[in-house]
Amino acid sequence: MRPTPIFRILNAIFTKRPLPPHGSLNPTTPLRPTPLKASMIPFLSSLFSSNSSSNSSNMSYPDQRSPDEWRAVLNKEQFRILREKGTEPPHSGKFDKHYPSEGVYTCAGCSAPLYKASHKFSSGCGWPAYFDSIPGAVTRHEDRAFGMTRTEIVCSNCGGHLGHVFKGEGFPTPTDERHCVNSVSLNFSPEDKPVQKAEGEESKA
Repeated sequence: MRPTPIFRILNAIFTKRPLPPHGSLNPTTPLRPTPLKASMIPFLSSLFSSNSSSNSSNMSYPDQRSPDEWRAVLNKEQFRILREKGTEPPHSGKFDKHYPSEGVYTCAGCSAPLYKASHKFSSGCGWPAYFDSIPGAVTRHEDRAFGMTRTEIVCSNCGGHLGHVFKGEGFPTPTDERHCVNSVSLNFSPEDKPVQKAEGEESKA
């Protein structure tokens, strides 16, 4: 029996992979985005968040702002995703199809540099995809939410939720990894000054 469109959509969001055509098992086949009704978006976003199943909330990070302090500097959607581990709807983020030749993606919460423009690639999954991060910028945690095991990625400086990382999908990248990141979790600088600043601070330490 063929799965109904809603089950195909739910499966794609669980794995954050492109939706394959019926009968195809190739996870890298890019497809035209499946439109979602506006009424479904809040449901899907809350259903596929990481929530408390990840142990990242119990970790200690250099930036130790309280929830109230984060609310003062983040908008509601940024707080929901970065601090409450939410997920933006697929194909909705401003950096999904953003492919600059140079520059740095930084944490939208604390401005720490996370990814270089050269790390980004087109995966067709509906979220920004990176095959690697700036060394030490991203921390990984096991996420057992919803009865499945995934690897959550957070900002190493503030613990802000970025998304999840997937391995072994066969993408032609140097690492065969896909950091699937929420656009809301990111800002972008067309220059590499954030990286230079971070490296300068490390050399002084």
